[in-house]
Amino acid sequence: MLQQKLFPQTVGNGGEKRMDKLIESPWVMRFIALFLALMLYASVNIESGSPSKSQPPPLLGGTTSTTDKSTVTEVPVVTYFDQENLVVTGVPETVSVTLEGTTGSITKASKQKGFEIYADLTNLSIGTHQVKLKHKDLPDDLTASINPSIITVSIEEKITKSFPVTVDFLNEDKLEEGYEPDQPIVSPNSINVTASKEVIERISAVKATINLENAKETVESDATITIYDGDGNILPVEVEPSVVDVTVPIKSPSKELPFKIVREGELGKGLSILSLEPDPKQVTVYGPLDVLENLEFLDGIKVDLSKLTEDTVLEVAIPKPEGVNKVSPEKINIKVDIDNQEEKLLSDQSIQEVGMSEGKRFDFLDPDLGSIDVQIFGAPSVIESITSDDIELYINLSDLSDGEHEVKVEVNGPQNITWSLEQETVKVKISSAS
Repeated sequence: MLQQKLFPQTVGNGGEKRMDKLIESPWVMRFIALFLALMLYASVNIESGSPSKSQPPPLLGGTTSTTDKSTVTEVPVVTYFDQENLVVTGVPETVSVTLEGTTGSITKASKQKGFEIYADLTNLSIGTHQVKLKHKDLPDDLTASINPSIITVSIEEKITKSFPVTVDFLNEDKLEEGYEPDQPIVSPNSINVTASKEVIERISAVKATINLENAKETVESDATITIYDGDGNILPVEVEPSVVDVTVPIKSPSKELPFKIVREGELGKGLSILSLEPDPKQVTVYGPLDVLENLEFLDGIKVDLSKLTEDTVLEVAIPKPEGVNKVSPEKINIKVDIDNQEEKLLSDQSIQEVGMSEGKRFDFLDPDLGSIDVQIFGAPSVIESITSDDIELYINLSDLSDGEHEVKVEVNGPQNITWSLEQETVKVKISSAS
């Protein structure tokens, strides 16, 4: 068909012969081949719209393969060795690792840090060695450069030694005036330190520190143990236990005081107190100085006589005055000895006056002589030695105006006796002195 279009057929045999000669000509065939090649070239470029370019085949996911490099800092170093029997020094806690490979893999490894940098010392003997740090669990398409890559380590035998614990006080100068720490109590009072022999020999002190700022009473606290060498440097060693319990008694200002025992109720009929002896006879009170200055004795210690029928020892709590931190002891023993009761008469005991205003005078009206009999009761050995001089009778005339008054008679006498007065009151006349 192509031949027919290029060379129209002529009528007659002569035309056919001429056509055969043209086709058989080599130049004609070359022309035809060139023409077809040009047509094919033009057809391809028209379809693409631009000259063709040679490009590398795309990677899976539509991205091209690129190589990148990044440094990851503070990568922990894992050490493999016999931790039960050996101590290793010289291994850095962290190193820097430069990763090289595809960007995606580097980014993932940097974020997740799923790889490990380690020092394998399992087959090394005691002594000093240079060790090359290695890595594992790194993706196959990444390479790693470790800095430092080679370290010097010392391998020593691990030993354990016991050390006593001492306590350091922090802010002792901030205690209030008069307060001071007493001997601290540490539990347990010694700890075990495990390290190399060289480090053990450097240990100078094993300390627990307690803060005493504004402490007014016993301080109880947990405290961590710190190990120091002779220059005051902290030694990183294995400690068991690493935390101890510390109790620091705080001594506050104190004062020894006597106390008053108040007797309540009465003994049964026919019984009397032979002796009543407290043990101890004084107690120590602790508190601020301004509170202690106003205390002369302790009150409020009571003994109920109505419950006693025989010799006994009572345990009595010591009341704590307001403002006082504590009393010591908190309880005392009171030994009470009881005996049969006897009586004794003291005749004509003179009555004295107290409290009369200046410029006044008084006269007894009843009894007119100003004396009465006193019957005393007590254990035989007690009343035997009591005389008239041991019994004081008095009347209180303070704040009384001129005129006649009936006044109660008061009695002062030794302990462990009771008494009965001939009359409980007397009549007096008060007048202005002339």
